[in-house]
Amino acid sequence: MGKTRGAIAAGHSHTAAAGQTIFDQGGNAFDAIAAAILTSFVVEPTLTSAAGGGFCLAHPVERPPVLYDFFTQTPRESKPLADLDFYEMAVNFGDAVQAFHVGLGAMATPGNLAGVWTIQQELGRLPFQDVAQPAIEAARYGVPVSAFQDFCINTVLAPILQAREECRRIYAPQGQLLREGEIFLQQDFANTLEAITHQGIDLLYGGEIGAQFVADCAAGGGYLTMADLTHYQVIRRPPLRFHYRGQTLLTNPPPSSGGALLAFTLQLLAQVDLGAMPWGSTSHLDALIQAMQLTNQARSHGYDAHIHDPDIASQFLGDDHLAPYLEAMANGLNKWGSTTHVSVIDEWGNAASATTSNGEGSGYVIPNTGIMVNNMLGEADLNPQGFHQWQRDRRLSSMMAPTMILQGGQPVQVLGSGGSNRIRTVLTQVIANVLDFGMSMEEAIARPRLHWEADLLNLEPGLGAGMDLAPQVLQWQAQNMFFGGVHGVERDGQGGFRGGGDRRRGGAFLSP
Repeated sequence: MGKTRGAIAAGHSHTAAAGQTIFDQGGNAFDAIAAAILTSFVVEPTLTSAAGGGFCLAHPVERPPVLYDFFTQTPRESKPLADLDFYEMAVNFGDAVQAFHVGLGAMATPGNLAGVWTIQQELGRLPFQDVAQPAIEAARYGVPVSAFQDFCINTVLAPILQAREECRRIYAPQGQLLREGEIFLQQDFANTLEAITHQGIDLLYGGEIGAQFVADCAAGGGYLTMADLTHYQVIRRPPLRFHYRGQTLLTNPPPSSGGALLAFTLQLLAQVDLGAMPWGSTSHLDALIQAMQLTNQARSHGYDAHIHDPDIASQFLGDDHLAPYLEAMANGLNKWGSTTHVSVIDEWGNAASATTSNGEGSGYVIPNTGIMVNNMLGEADLNPQGFHQWQRDRRLSSMMAPTMILQGGQPVQVLGSGGSNRIRTVLTQVIANVLDFGMSMEEAIARPRLHWEADLLNLEPGLGAGMDLAPQVLQWQAQNMFFGGVHGVERDGQGGFRGGGDRRRGGAFLSP
């Protein structure tokens, strides 16, 4: 049997290389994406973690597509606020300082490890031990800290990474936070992942690691109990399917909100002939801005409050609800976002698109495991009703929107992005660059972007110079991770692979 080949785009060269290693060993797209996600826990630790949460849109060749929801879950029981370890911490991400909430009381039930395990067991073809090996080796022998991770560690998340002794052992083993080029070793995580390959994920979801985790929550001010871990389930959902410019797109369905908002924005853009406009022209940018404004209006009119309704997507994207916004479109012409993404297509046509996150991290590392737990209960974007107001034992909603563009029912473009509430506007622009302006995935990702929110228009260099586009404009001096991190792959009609990793977040693309 010949070796499988495929293409992968990811947020770090080692993440992408892990997937290629698995292709070389005969693995398929789902083996490759599992290896890549596990490796991202090692080499992109400020963005994701085994104790974070995410989504994977999987499109097997001979089975229906499925969205694996392994995002974080709210606790099964509440606690008096006075008993919680939940506190604000100021974080500097360059041009602004933002407050996040961390501590054991900010941790939601993690899903990333369960998600990777489930996807690989159901759709992969190699032993899990083989798939985990690239991540184990990266953790045990170390990788140099990249320029982007240096920025994340030292500029953005330094207060969180130095808040607890267990965390300092990982990120400041010699007393100072690691810098670019220094070797980042994670022996504890290598041992943990190796143990999981032999004993399974029950080590976290009910076993020895889980017991230590919930004991620390009980003693230190966290919500989570053993019942939260043992009852956690990866949920399989039919993808949200919609059409744009004659193409079928698949993305993340509710209760994640990003996919439906992406679909809504593209339905608005379908009312104008973007491809007839010069790229970057006033008319092009005005159309994007107006579609973003109208989507935000629609979201604010009850969408978030009804995100768990079973028919919210069909209602939100229905003709009656869309009509006034389509008419307005026809007549009218902040934040960290600690998230990463992996896109994969293999030679057989299997495709997978996965977005994962750890928030900013809670600052708590499960002792002797190397695993920092998420702070999703301390993320304002994920708690629109306010902190500690969540309904018990329910999936948190997310802006993550792993997406595929189909032709003839098969994936030809696979993409997704990090970037918090910018994810939908970023993906809108990249998809329009591909389908309206005929760009390759690499060029579509590289082009400058804009983001409109709260009456402020953010522009990357190369867009909007000398144009009167909005009352308040922030002209950024360089391309920036604020505008997301799209990593995408595509397959042409001859079976060749192309793609791009977003330079804004140190991305990489690899193919045969």
